[in-house]
Amino acid sequence: MPNHVTFCPYTIGEDAYDAIPAVCEKLGSRLLLIGGKTAMEKAKPAFLKAIEGSGLTLAAERWHGGECTLARIDELAEECGSLGIDVVVGMGGGKAVDTAKGVASKAGLPVITLPTTASTCAGTTALSVVYHADHTHDRTIHFDGPPAHCFIHTGILAQAPDRYLRAGMGDTVAKHFECCFSSREDALEHSSALGREISNLCYGPLLTCGQQALDDCKKDADTPALREAVLANVVTTGLVSLLVEERYNGAVAHSVCYGLSVIPEVEKNFLHGDIVAYGVLVQLMLDGDLGQATVLRDFLKGMGTPVTLADFGLPNDDALLAPAIEKALSSSDMEYLPYPVTGDMLRAAITAVEEL
Repeated sequence: MPNHVTFCPYTIGEDAYDAIPAVCEKLGSRLLLIGGKTAMEKAKPAFLKAIEGSGLTLAAERWHGGECTLARIDELAEECGSLGIDVVVGMGGGKAVDTAKGVASKAGLPVITLPTTASTCAGTTALSVVYHADHTHDRTIHFDGPPAHCFIHTGILAQAPDRYLRAGMGDTVAKHFECCFSSREDALEHSSALGREISNLCYGPLLTCGQQALDDCKKDADTPALREAVLANVVTTGLVSLLVEERYNGAVAHSVCYGLSVIPEVEKNFLHGDIVAYGVLVQLMLDGDLGQATVLRDFLKGMGTPVTLADFGLPNDDALLAPAIEKALSSSDMEYLPYPVTGDMLRAAITAVEEL
């Protein structure tokens, strides 16, 4: 854990991109835009309008590659030198933004982020989740600090498919439960204690506004409820990640997600946050918290988040789940828990979720 904490400043609103020139003039003028294809189609016009006449130059734009891989990060980082890039711009969902952060770190450059979905906190965190080319989880890379700035254009986010907002809320809820679970037995120093307290805002506000935010997103409406959910997904979760020691940033829920993702049908058809949300239910039942699991189940089910194996199109089958449980147990997020967890315990927790 570094002996300092740096936060990622952010700007939110329908005119958030208007603040880009003022931020970038302190960083450099030649920009490399890295993003998803759909994201750049939707958000690049507003980005170009914002930097028009500002002295900033879009030197090049690159597709992030469809997956955040070490190979693509290395390839794009090498291009930064030949193009004379000053600032990397990450535009898109979590994998596009994580790729941009990795490129900036590798090239020794600052990065700004323009998330176009609220599915992850990638826009504000000091890490990238890296995958293999076959879409299986590879590793997590940690950086010295978060992006220089995150620009949250709520007009664009409101028009993104609502399933991304829903998945983001699942991932955000997990931050609260995993942080509190993994740190339960510890006397925390100030930063981690503060992060754990802030994690309450990853759950409580979403119980209040989450369903309304999802309904508003389905109507492409930028509303107070939607902004509250976006801030929880992108900013609050990111702050918790930056504040707490790394060992408190994950637990059973993410491990279950990485485990279920070895099943091709799950990895292909479901978003990360939806799988993690199911993992929270498994963690709660593992911990014997039936009351909280019931409250969360009802909240997730109301939004259409999968809450059973059948919702993922899977049978409750030992042979199918054995590799997923093995993968979950090998996850680094399982290394620091308040008590040892075995494969039999995970299997029993999954069964308990099914019964719930």
